[in-house]
Amino acid sequence: MTAAEAHGGGGTAREATLHLLLRVGLPRDPRATRHLGTFLAVTAATVLVTRALLAASGYPQLGGGDLHVAHVLWGGLLMALAFVLLLSFLGPVLRPVGAVLGGIGFGLFVDEVGKFVTSDNDYFYEPTAAIIYATVVALGLVGEWLHGRRPRDPREALAGAVDEAVAGVVGGFTHEARARARTLLEEAGDVRGAAETAALLRAVPEDDDELPDPVAAVARGTVRALHALVRARLVPWVAVVVLVGTSVVTVTRGLLGWGDLGGLWWVAAGVVVSGVVGVAFAVVGLLRVGRDAVDGYRWFRRAVLVSLLVTQFFLFRLSEWDASWGLLVDLLVLGLVSAELSVLRRAQEERGEPRAGRDTAEAGSDQPRTVR
Repeated sequence: MTAAEAHGGGGTAREATLHLLLRVGLPRDPRATRHLGTFLAVTAATVLVTRALLAASGYPQLGGGDLHVAHVLWGGLLMALAFVLLLSFLGPVLRPVGAVLGGIGFGLFVDEVGKFVTSDNDYFYEPTAAIIYATVVALGLVGEWLHGRRPRDPREALAGAVDEAVAGVVGGFTHEARARARTLLEEAGDVRGAAETAALLRAVPEDDDELPDPVAAVARGTVRALHALVRARLVPWVAVVVLVGTSVVTVTRGLLGWGDLGGLWWVAAGVVVSGVVGVAFAVVGLLRVGRDAVDGYRWFRRAVLVSLLVTQFFLFRLSEWDASWGLLVDLLVLGLVSAELSVLRRAQEERGEPRAGRDTAEAGSDQPRTVR
């Protein structure tokens, strides 16, 4: 069965690409977006923490005389350790740990990019922040292209269930692991091998012992905190007000700084244009949220994504590391808006309302609902 047949015979270019990946034995990991998100979040956090600690300690040098052990070396060692672990053990259990170690290592590595793009090894090279941010965003977009733009093939879901079973056949299933495997098996349907996989899952014994997953614990705590904030009805609207306000401030900042940048006028232009687009998306959301809450919040989410993916890049080039505060605000607003969307969609599903088309900026999203 081809991917096109599995999804209704569309025969599109996307399905052809997916079919090619499957033919050469490359099913996508159902939890890949989580692992990639962890890797990129830890990378960004590592860069910010490293810069803060170095500034607070006066940029000490490890070594003496002509010897300088740069932290890019520690980054390389941690990335190597992540590769060794991921290449040494089967199954999904070690991937969260690998994502964290790899993220810390890559963060330490990319933090020193200024030294390797300048002739005088300048760690404080001004565009460094923009280069690092663009790198993280580009990797995120690659992950979105790989995992967010094409629906999962039933055979990929079956492969995910079998992957969960890899850990189970030697160490048993925790309740969460068995639930994940069963969900993937149900998604696979009646593809070839599903019956055998179901028998394998039934044969795996229960076992509560499993390598701790710190990423899952942090994710659960974050989701609970965001949903608790969403239940305070004013908080999502405060987030929207902050979104609109920061967009207006961004445009004003770009206009005021235009004349002082000389040959870097394009930086101010990027701030202004992307800021105007963000304001426009936020205004559209405000106009629509009264008629359709989900549609309105989808536009708010688009406005935040424009800021995260485009505006912040130019702001990092404009004001170097000061823009990191704007990045943290954007991430908080994105979390609150996404949590509100989750609540709205759950209420929509409970009422049995039909779902609209998929927003390409929201991989796998359910769609609109009317005002509560």
